[in-house]
Amino acid sequence: MTQEVQAVIFDWGGTLTPWHDIDFEAEAMSYAAAYGDPALAQRLLDATTVAWARAHEEHTSARIEEILVEAGADLHGEAHRSALAAYRAFWEPHTATDPQVRQVWEGLRDNGIRVGVLSNTIWERDYHRDLFERDGVLDLIDGDVYSSEIPWVKPHHEAFLTAADAVRVDPTKCVYVGDRLFEDIHGPQQIGMRAIWIPHSVLPEAQVVATDARPDAVAHELLDVLTIVSGWSAA
Repeated sequence: MTQEVQAVIFDWGGTLTPWHDIDFEAEAMSYAAAYGDPALAQRLLDATTVAWARAHEEHTSARIEEILVEAGADLHGEAHRSALAAYRAFWEPHTATDPQVRQVWEGLRDNGIRVGVLSNTIWERDYHRDLFERDGVLDLIDGDVYSSEIPWVKPHHEAFLTAADAVRVDPTKCVYVGDRLFEDIHGPQQIGMRAIWIPHSVLPEAQVVATDARPDAVAHELLDVLTIVSGWSAA
């Protein structure tokens, strides 16, 4: 008999937001130029690259404030406040919530299924929640976890256990939805979660980790998640 689904937990970037290719040099320069030190851009790019490499290799988390300090920024002055605003403005076009999210989340909750978010991110909780509020879906989240606030990143099993705890559901009764086979399929399956793959992201080669993990289901758009979960619930 199929295990009952009591919660569905979603990845953020490339899953709840459409996939975008990002110019990371331009990202770093957006902060450095507004800070008033163009040379800071390369140091910021290097520090960010090291942080994400450590995440991929050691599955440990990082925070934007730590990265900026490592790059040599002073976080206590007006220059930082202006630079951070410019950095956020750079990301603004790439943070839009998929238009299908509200329908999917309302459909799940109408069927008594809790909604969660687990994201690998260097950004703080409040920033992500502000994005969900901006796009009118924050009220539908039952529990959310951001790697910037815990020691681990996906696919570390503790990240998924923390997310299951956030939605107050046994991990084996949770489903995880994401766009990366290693982080989002192999990761949750380690602790007995079923995993749905959304395969539309074109990941840079450096971000792809080889894995033999196979998704429990494939969703070609977010609305497919409702159909898949409904089928599992009826089994």
